[in-house]
Amino acid sequence: MNPTRPDEHTIVSASRSLDGTGSRWSFKRLLPFLGPAFVASVAYVDPGNFATNIQAGSEFGYLLLWVVVSSNLIAMLIQSLSAKLGLATGSNLAEHCRRHLPRPVVLCLWVLMEVVAMATDMAEFLGAALGFQILFGMPLIVGGVLTAIVTFLILSIERFGFRPMEWVISGFVGLIAVCYLIESILDKPDWGSLALHAVSPAFAGPESVVLAAGILGATVMPHAIFLHSALMQGRIRVSDPVKMRRIFHFEIVDVVLAMGIAGFVNAAILVMAASTFHRHGLTQVATIEEAHRTLEPLLGSAARWIFGISLLASGLSSSTVGASAGQVMMQGFVKLHIPVWLRRSWPAHAARRCTCCWQFARSAPLTARPPLSLAFCRGQRATSWTWRPTRAPGM
Repeated sequence: MNPTRPDEHTIVSASRSLDGTGSRWSFKRLLPFLGPAFVASVAYVDPGNFATNIQAGSEFGYLLLWVVVSSNLIAMLIQSLSAKLGLATGSNLAEHCRRHLPRPVVLCLWVLMEVVAMATDMAEFLGAALGFQILFGMPLIVGGVLTAIVTFLILSIERFGFRPMEWVISGFVGLIAVCYLIESILDKPDWGSLALHAVSPAFAGPESVVLAAGILGATVMPHAIFLHSALMQGRIRVSDPVKMRRIFHFEIVDVVLAMGIAGFVNAAILVMAASTFHRHGLTQVATIEEAHRTLEPLLGSAARWIFGISLLASGLSSSTVGASAGQVMMQGFVKLHIPVWLRRSWPAHAARRCTCCWQFARSAPLTARPPLSLAFCRGQRATSWTWRPTRAPGM
């Protein structure tokens, strides 16, 4: 077989690794099996996670860092089980639900998962649009249009096979991780306190419990579980149980690496908020817009730009993955297939309506009010709009 496409090259390399005829260099043997977990990991670093961790860090410092660590360990376990299901059975989680559950339950699950996916997708879409606004100062509605265009372009890569898409999404994940590695250097955290709270469970009142639940909810995302099982079901086809176990062992490494990077990003966001906002007494920073506006006077313009780049990469990649996951769930639950561009347009249309409302509100003749803020409050996947207008004198 003469591989002419990335997918074919990956399959050939994987077959050689499984047969023991490939490279003896361990990483080169592992490389063909890396990718699915990185695609699924995008759901763990979407804009919703940004706001939840920012609020937790600004309000409680490093106190809830252990929740991020625990949530990430839970995510590793769940994603490993999801990958094992797709690999061992050749079917994804949604297909198993359709086959083994009563029809009314299947329909209820499908509707629930679609609502969750659309709410999540709209938040991701708006996060990317806000990233364009932070970086380039463009109106939010223009950022929304650009987000839709770029997302369509990324989705079009799927026609070339699974490997190019894995490369692109993994690149976004790597970019987000690099941005927060730089942020961690800039904000100079208290490493002793950080290490202590990473392994010491503690709360500080009811509000911290609510935020802890929000961190868990923002981390373990259902659509990523459905997607991961689908990514594994036909990627590298083998029937030999021994080879299947080898693939699963490689996939565990994939999951640990991808979820480890996602966990680092989530922890770095919380640490950034604790080391900058909480340290300076700014305990009410709870939105992405407030965070980026406050970073510049505290850490300089470089921190603001790095934050914007990471937010943009997060929004674009998670919007792409969210659309793919929604299609997997629709096909698995009810055997219904719609063009991906049509599926992508639903949350995009809703998000554009929200951005129009935002632009209208910002231009209204009202004073003495905070700017309309994009807030993903306490890990909820829908957006929360905060607007407390005060009429201008004489109105």
